[in-house]
Amino acid sequence: MASKVIKKTDSSEYDHKQLFTRKGKRKYLDEHELDLFIRKAQSVENPKVRTLCLVMAQTGCRISEALELTAKDIDISSGSITFRTLKQKKKLRYRSVPVPDSTLDALELVHGIRKASRSRKAPPRLWDWQRIQAYNHIKAVMKEAGITGEHASPKGLRHGFGVRAIQKTRNPRLVQKWLGHTTLEMTTIYMDVIGQEEREEVRRMWKTQ
Repeated sequence: MASKVIKKTDSSEYDHKQLFTRKGKRKYLDEHELDLFIRKAQSVENPKVRTLCLVMAQTGCRISEALELTAKDIDISSGSITFRTLKQKKKLRYRSVPVPDSTLDALELVHGIRKASRSRKAPPRLWDWQRIQAYNHIKAVMKEAGITGEHASPKGLRHGFGVRAIQKTRNPRLVQKWLGHTTLEMTTIYMDVIGQEEREEVRRMWKTQ
């Protein structure tokens, strides 16, 4: 019994380190940066880059999960996107993540979701790119948005979504479902991040002028 507890603690500490560099720099986009990225994505000329960036930022999915999506994974009526959780290779698991109406509208406009969903043929992937191509597109939009540093990456988007979702919902179970975590402990690391950010706010609040 004791060995199981130690194993969980080690996992939690390992996951927590993934949110910060050894020098304590964060590896996630904060709320301001996430909004900057989304606004920049909405103005990108390439429509497919635009939709990929919006989906990544507003669902917290992994690049590989996004690149598997087809029109049949987009449910316009329920306002959600269904992903196959790729990190759970031994079990076939899916998760649905709600997205804003504006992103659904963009997906419909660019990819013709409704028409493609009605087709009897197997729908093509929404983005016919290799992982490195998708990665470079996201990095380019971040650069245009002025977001730089360790956190300026697709993984930074995923962590940023997790932090924002916890901040807004205060519901770790729900965020666990959206991110496709196998355990709640993997999700609660974002609560630790909130604690650190709140401490920073207090320091700034009482900082002498």
